[in-house]
Amino acid sequence: MAYTLFVIEIISAFILAATLLYRYGDCYRNHILVTVSVLTAWYFSFVIMFILPLDVSSTFYRQCLDNSTHITTATPEINVPTTALPPEKHCQEPWSFVPDSVFPNLWRVVYWTSQCLTWLIMPMMQSYSKAGDFTVKGKLKSALVDNAIYYGSYLFICGILLIYIALKPGVYLDGPKIKAIASSASNTWGLFLLILLLGYSLVEVPRNLWNNSKKNYTLTYTYFKIAKLSTDKCEAEETVEEILESLNSITAAVGPGHPLHRHVETIVQKLPIQLRDKLNSRAPPERPSPPSLKSLVNLHKKTIKSLHVLQRTETQWGLMLERVFHLEDVSSNCRSPDQRFQHTFHTPRPRIQRLLYPPILEWYWECFFRQYFLKAMAVVTCIMSVAVVWSEVTFFSKKPVLSIFANIVITANKHYNYTAIVTISTLIIGYMFYCAYSTVLKIRLLNLYYLAPHHQTNEYSLIFSGMMVCRLTPAMCLNFLSLVHMDSHVIKERVMETYYTQIMGHMDVLGIIAEGFNIYFPMLVVLLCLATYLSLGSRLLSLCGFQQFVGDDELTTDLVDEGREIVKREKRKRQRAEESIARSREYNERFSSYRAARDNRDGARTGLLNDVDSDYYVTPSPDAQRALPPDALPAVRTDPDARRRDNMTMPPRGLFDDV
Repeated sequence: MAYTLFVIEIISAFILAATLLYRYGDCYRNHILVTVSVLTAWYFSFVIMFILPLDVSSTFYRQCLDNSTHITTATPEINVPTTALPPEKHCQEPWSFVPDSVFPNLWRVVYWTSQCLTWLIMPMMQSYSKAGDFTVKGKLKSALVDNAIYYGSYLFICGILLIYIALKPGVYLDGPKIKAIASSASNTWGLFLLILLLGYSLVEVPRNLWNNSKKNYTLTYTYFKIAKLSTDKCEAEETVEEILESLNSITAAVGPGHPLHRHVETIVQKLPIQLRDKLNSRAPPERPSPPSLKSLVNLHKKTIKSLHVLQRTETQWGLMLERVFHLEDVSSNCRSPDQRFQHTFHTPRPRIQRLLYPPILEWYWECFFRQYFLKAMAVVTCIMSVAVVWSEVTFFSKKPVLSIFANIVITANKHYNYTAIVTISTLIIGYMFYCAYSTVLKIRLLNLYYLAPHHQTNEYSLIFSGMMVCRLTPAMCLNFLSLVHMDSHVIKERVMETYYTQIMGHMDVLGIIAEGFNIYFPMLVVLLCLATYLSLGSRLLSLCGFQQFVGDDELTTDLVDEGREIVKREKRKRQRAEESIARSREYNERFSSYRAARDNRDGARTGLLNDVDSDYYVTPSPDAQRALPPDALPAVRTDPDARRRDNMTMPPRGLFDDV
């Protein structure tokens, strides 16, 4: 019973990580090592999110036992009857309690595995996946060169810090000191990344929910997105056309006997069948120049990236069209007096979905209930965001305790309500994880890192997300423990620490910036939330020429109008395609019915003639058979009815001559 909740949450974390990986990645196309590494990184991050509340409740229980033991020891022995309860009775054991040996071993495995993945394994895999070399040795060499530059910059910064610390008087460097410095550097990097992500998502999550409840806004924003996606799709097609031009000249210059022919065939085999046929139909240039191995490597790398971008944009194009058609259907059904949801383009649905989600229920949900549900969720998330921001601003205050989450957890601990501690801690961590990870999943940096749903994310972006999650999760959990006043290095008070803090360390930062950290850390959170609320980042990017959805901008209005025209054109195209399919289906049905009727008539006529011929045919007499030549004799009949008819007597000659 003690391990029930623990096992359930371990399994839930795995299911959640596997579901997200299945949604964003392609397990059948990606390499098995990439799939396993990303799944491990996401899974361990979700394990921390689910298991840390159990560690918090277990720590409060151990603290209660420790306090009760000290009180019992400090009480003098007197011969007076007492009704004091033993520590085990006074401190109620939580139903989610897990033995003390479980958490340290679990956190060690999670910590060291995550650190090895994010700092050693995944950077190598990321560089290996984008390498354009044709051999494993070449890919490993390119990966080592990329990571040498990457780690060289880190070592340079670490060397400067170590020299600075070594020159300070009274400071001696040893193994534990260097480990603490490395942990502090990792926490500093993670905390500043957490500030950026939370400063954006704590405002954007409630605002997106509120805006999605407004049908006109959602439809307008979708028009804007489809116009931007149309531009991306055209750019991807142009890039692929350039690659086909390069391949056309290369294939003409590199024949079957050329040393680089197998490398060219490797690049050509990466093309889909349609593009391969298009390449073969092109006329070769007159005087092609033979390529070098380095140019083929660069072309191979560019081909892999461009093909994936094209495939992703085409898939997103289809999904975006389906979404905008659905939003237009919602807008038209809201004005319809018939309370049954009508689709412009009928798509087949499973029988269970048709039974559980009929058109009447769909109309009430899409046209009535959905907007109020989203508004209620927007209000709830807004309250949570305000609580997080306030707690981030005030968690350094020990007396009085101003952090909202710290007050809630302390009150639940006073009443020994461990269930409330686990529930509240899970909600807080879950909301912070959702805000930070939803921003990570939406990061799009120069088309290099972009997580696209429906199995359209490449290996490079998946590995990048796994690295981000592994580096962000420890800092986020240490920040949560600070919000609830369970980090002694933050509140400057001796408290019983969680096993997570004992293994992962405290929320310490580098000594260079530690002095004013409690001042500018809250200020950065508030300033970033304010900048996000005023959309300063979107307006700045719009001024720089990047297309952003700003309501009062002329470029935004033009893109919305362009998106509306694109949708009209695509809708007419799909309607014509459906009408053509309907006419073809109708023609095939009419032709099939006509052909079946004709076959029935021909079959009846043929059967009638066969019956007539067989009924009036008799076998000649033996004397007549001997007089006939061999080739004039009929074939041997095996049918019983035929043999019966053969035994009939010959009718008189000339009886049916005039028939």
